Amino acid sequence: MPLSREEREQFLAEPHIAALAVDAGEGRAPLTVPVWYQYESGGDVWVMTGLDSRKNQLIQAAGRFTLMVDRLEPSIRYVSVEGPVVKTTPATVEQLQEVSARYLPADKVEGYVDFALKNHGESVVIHMRPERWVSSDLGQV
Repeated sequence: MPLSREEREQFLAEPHIAALAVDAGEGRAPLTVPVWYQYESGGDVWVMTGLDSRKNQLIQAAGRFTLMVDRLEPSIRYVSVEGPVVKTTPATVEQLQEVSARYLPADKVEGYVDFALKNHGESVVIHMRPERWVSSDLGQV
């Protein structure tokens, strides 16, 4: 059964690992990779990635991407959202801390942020405006 707008936005706002998909060009299947993301109900979704990454290059060329999140318990539920890139900005330490704290235990955030700053190179934050939604809770059928 499809989720209501409130249910799908609330589900997307939870800290799930997303599958990001973006057009990879003629003759190729979409690039699909797991990502951390940030979202608050009613707002834009953002992801952080390397400035020189293939993911960033493909997203900038396509101008849009899709995120899909799911769970298995207590029922199978998923939300897929697709939309245009509305802005790309250099990533800040505060954004890295924010997204890291969303996914990591509190005692691991500082160590991860330090590691990422030293080893991941320059990053960008890509904002996507949710435009098309597909959702379902298969426990409600």
